[in-house]
Amino acid sequence: MKRRTLLSAVGAAGIGAALVRPGTAAAATYNGYAMAYFTESPTMAAANYGLHLAVSADGLNWTPLNQNNAVATPTLGSKGLRDPFILRKQAGGFVVLATDLNGTDWSYQSQYIHVWDSADLRTFTGYRLLKVHSLATHAWAPEAYWDASRGQYAVVYSAVTGGHNVLMVNYTSDFVTASAPQTFFDPGYDAIDGDFVSVNGVNYLYFKNNTNSTLLGTRSSSLNPGSFSIYTGAIGPGRGVEAPQIVKSNTANTWYMWGDTWSPNGRFFCWQTSDVAGGSWSLLGDRAYTQPLNSKHPGITPITSAEMSAMTSKWGAPAWNRIKSYNFPDRYVRHSNNVGRIDAYPFDPYQDQLWTVVPGLADAAGVSLRSVNYPDRYLRHSNYALVLNANDETSTFAADATFYKAAGFADSAWTSLRSYNYPTRYVRHSNYVLRIDPISSSSSATDKQDATFRIGY
Repeated sequence: MKRRTLLSAVGAAGIGAALVRPGTAAAATYNGYAMAYFTESPTMAAANYGLHLAVSADGLNWTPLNQNNAVATPTLGSKGLRDPFILRKQAGGFVVLATDLNGTDWSYQSQYIHVWDSADLRTFTGYRLLKVHSLATHAWAPEAYWDASRGQYAVVYSAVTGGHNVLMVNYTSDFVTASAPQTFFDPGYDAIDGDFVSVNGVNYLYFKNNTNSTLLGTRSSSLNPGSFSIYTGAIGPGRGVEAPQIVKSNTANTWYMWGDTWSPNGRFFCWQTSDVAGGSWSLLGDRAYTQPLNSKHPGITPITSAEMSAMTSKWGAPAWNRIKSYNFPDRYVRHSNNVGRIDAYPFDPYQDQLWTVVPGLADAAGVSLRSVNYPDRYLRHSNYALVLNANDETSTFAADATFYKAAGFADSAWTSLRSYNYPTRYVRHSNYVLRIDPISSSSSATDKQDATFRIGY
């Protein structure tokens, strides 16, 4: 997909160093992260081109806010956004920037970007369009940073000039008006989706090579347009990827780089490194992270614990959960034709993977899993197979639909679900279909992994 240019950065390299953008003074201690995104799903059933927010304590596992609904929606231009980005401003508060594009009509040529101000990521004010050029081309994936040498913010985005996408830059003091555009980075081929980090005085730009859908890293001793040169080989997960977004752990000397698939199949990948200068990134397995439901093209910024608490209080955590398989962590518990199973994310109907975890129907100390899109139906076992059935109010149904949460057999930080009325049997998957089987400490490693899940979002 043809999209955006990112700009974020790390201030210091040591453990616990605050992640800041180039030229920005470190603020209070950061204990969490906020992510901005929009949503799509394979059949586009989840397509929503408003501003969505999620929060995370560790920068890996995310909690969507506002029930994964938009918290702000553009009303100008195309009346839709892609590729939202959050910048903490010099004087406090935030600015949110986004591509002016409602959907996937890549022929839409907007010379503008969406802009909101926000004091706290709980209210969004001063909504406007910012014109960044007068060319017959788009302005995709805007991001910004403070350029101390100029005393202005740099706004970077991708646009076509010379027959291919390059990264363009404008300078502004207020995100109301901006200077004339100039080329920031042009490798000589289609380049989009740039993201910057600054470590020990060196600036690193990662971008998408749009000719083969891989990521590349560049670096420069300055932030001057035209000063960056490539220093890494191509980075990819074996399929098309875009939208690099680099953040630093708030508690360790570790950087994470997120990437998004280019299609509506909305799948994130995550790499890590302890040495950005070395340019070598290790791809994490799906077990290590969980993206917000149906999220696309993230924009991530560090926040304080107070800011994260305030955002969660304002918007609320989801009233539903998703349940991830331990040994097939790209798969989630869902119902399909009333059969309980695990399928690879993403899929539609996406609601099939959403569960309301309620007190157990047979014992409130346990739990029952009620379907979100069929709220009269629960996951229960029948002849040891898990199925989705309507509650008939009988004691047998209540017992079949009640489970006790226990420390995960394969990982005590995860969860295993023990049957209420067959207490030696646990929920597990077999050939991707759910059932209850006897599992114990003497069971095989495979059986233990099959019976281990993560109940999260």
